Amino acid sequence: MCYNAKVMNFIKFLGTGGARVVVARQLRASGGIWLSLDGTNLLVDPGPGSLTGCFSSRPKLDPTTLNGILLSHKHLDHAGDINTMIEAMTIGGKERRGIVLVPGDALYGDDPIIYKYLRSYVDGIGELKEKGKYKIGNIKIQTPVRHVHGVETYGLIFKGKKTSIAYISDTKYFPGLEKKYKADILIINVLMVDYYKYNHLCVNDARTIIETAKPKATILTHFGNWMLRAGPEKIAERLSQKTGRKVIAARDGMVYKLN
Repeated sequence: MCYNAKVMNFIKFLGTGGARVVVARQLRASGGIWLSLDGTNLLVDPGPGSLTGCFSSRPKLDPTTLNGILLSHKHLDHAGDINTMIEAMTIGGKERRGIVLVPGDALYGDDPIIYKYLRSYVDGIGELKEKGKYKIGNIKIQTPVRHVHGVETYGLIFKGKKTSIAYISDTKYFPGLEKKYKADILIINVLMVDYYKYNHLCVNDARTIIETAKPKATILTHFGNWMLRAGPEKIAERLSQKTGRKVIAARDGMVYKLN
């Protein structure tokens, strides 16, 4: 049995782990985010274990039903299974399908991560850029601003017929970030409890973003070790109280229904 994307709109978290230690030890899974909206299936940031996560999902998620795969950036915890998922989506190139959207440094330069032989397997490969606009199936996609991170990184806004979803990927907080991602549902990668030297968001950053963007619901994910020790559910509950908005901590395998 598999999900029927034609009748269901949902977000499935194949993994909620972030950072090297959590991913290396698989304290949380790192398979990325599956989005089904208006009959279109997208996979975002397929980190290590993404393919296994699809088939261990209940019901299963069939990679051959994907319309596209997107990377916010090429770090291993976000992109470890990108080539594997392209193979799975196209059945090893037997059936050409799907659009792949990634930052330019994932395709070009000294350290590209998408194998060249796979690039002809898909219907198209697009390069994400700041203020970019794209469309896959019935979903419009925007990349409003380049993030402050170690490699070329973008967040994503998905717009369906009735629902909008924003995904703030890894970044150091910078003024104005919270104004770029206004949507019905907001997904934020919150690696840290408190600010540290790394270019990632912490809990106070998330509060600032939520209070300005005012989404109907916010989902926290991509947790580092300190977030796991502190308890993501407790942190989400405190943020709900402080912001007056609905805040949820994602769990591995969690389904958030959009209907």
